[in-house]
Amino acid sequence: MEPARRDEASFRDPAGQVYRLEDRILRSVSAYGAPDYEFVRDSGLLSDLIASNRLISTDEVSADLLGTDGGNVRYVLEHSLIPFISYPYEWCFSALQSAALLQLDLLEESLGRGVTLSDASAYNVQFVGPEPLFIDPLSFRRYQEGDYWTAHQQFCEQFLNPLLLTALKDVPFNGWFRGHLEGIRSEDLNQFLSWRHLLNWRVLTHVTLPVRLQSRVRSTKDAQIERVKKRRLPRSSFLAMIGGLRKWIAGLKPPATGSNSWSGYEEDNSYDAAATAAKAGFTENFASTVEPAMLLDMGCNTGEYAKIALQAGAKEAVGFDNDPATVNTAFLRAKAQNLRFLPLVVDAADPSPGQGWLGQERKSLKDRANADALLAYAVVHHLAIGRNIPLPEIIAWLISLAPQGVIEFVEKEDPMIGRMLQLRDDIFTDYSRDAFLAAIGDHAEIVDTCEVIKGRRLLVWYRRPR
Repeated sequence: MEPARRDEASFRDPAGQVYRLEDRILRSVSAYGAPDYEFVRDSGLLSDLIASNRLISTDEVSADLLGTDGGNVRYVLEHSLIPFISYPYEWCFSALQSAALLQLDLLEESLGRGVTLSDASAYNVQFVGPEPLFIDPLSFRRYQEGDYWTAHQQFCEQFLNPLLLTALKDVPFNGWFRGHLEGIRSEDLNQFLSWRHLLNWRVLTHVTLPVRLQSRVRSTKDAQIERVKKRRLPRSSFLAMIGGLRKWIAGLKPPATGSNSWSGYEEDNSYDAAATAAKAGFTENFASTVEPAMLLDMGCNTGEYAKIALQAGAKEAVGFDNDPATVNTAFLRAKAQNLRFLPLVVDAADPSPGQGWLGQERKSLKDRANADALLAYAVVHHLAIGRNIPLPEIIAWLISLAPQGVIEFVEKEDPMIGRMLQLRDDIFTDYSRDAFLAAIGDHAEIVDTCEVIKGRRLLVWYRRPR
């Protein structure tokens, strides 16, 4: 058996680190972190949060699993596996909102047990389907009466500010968040907000005034800073701040519609009832035959075909679409219908790269896409014609994501491609059904096909050689 390997993202917390041992996830608890862990564990908070599906399943196991003779490790914990690791810059508005509310709910409940949260990292939340789950039990620390919320700035930068950018200015937060992994700084957000927004008392309290205070601190003498640090925050005031933030964030609304050309595809996709039924039936047959533990839906739109696959036998599904409003609709549908489906904001032509320290702290989409099956509907022509990506490279990439899948090919005669070419020259001489089938044949065998609309739309079920 290979030794446990430390996760590349786990190096900041002196209380413990995360390891992978084959298909098991382990977390060490250091001598530094042990007293707080013991206090929180013995308070019953962890077991209650696990029972309510808000904290990842956590069990104490033998320290021998890490290959240590004790040393600095006091405990080793084992966590359940997360089906798919996602990052906040891939979440839609409602997903980030639900993760923010989970953080606040955990903090509020913790204070009642004499416990607080040492940080407010959005990366401490993952999703199982559309449900948020807190994954770091070592973030819980003993609360000292009068303590300030030291993670307030981090909460604002990784939760509140991205939500405000989208809710108040109709600007998707995803690209900005991906470009700065620590979130959106309040001083940067201030530059975007109008005076009407800046003078809102909530924005003033959590965004504008903290920026001004930070600038004052830089010119403040050390003795004055020490006096400020000695001031205490009553627990009642702490709870009131959390309650106010929660009410505010819960009331924020995302933009109603998307501006991307893919938005509205489900209603305007040139399918008639017979074609829709044929596509649904082919999807159902594929999913019931393969029964994938994890299915990726590239170009998921509002998740209709992921839903069909889940109902037919897929255990989990993760979807990708580059329109934030469309993904938000898919997320809310999955939540309302209790589907094990997590739609994410991802541009297939620019998927999330490896980022952070040494380019490994946040893994690339390709490194996380450990799937059994793939759906790629209405994707190929958007990449080939909309983004000028060579057809063979598109097919090679899609097939690399999963050993089996269904890929849709849309002919140039289809009205959707006609609209795409209205204002540009048709330079895509290599875009054809024959080229598409040849590209699939270079990497996989064709199991089955379905002519959804004769001469216009073709579904191909591929399977890579074992």
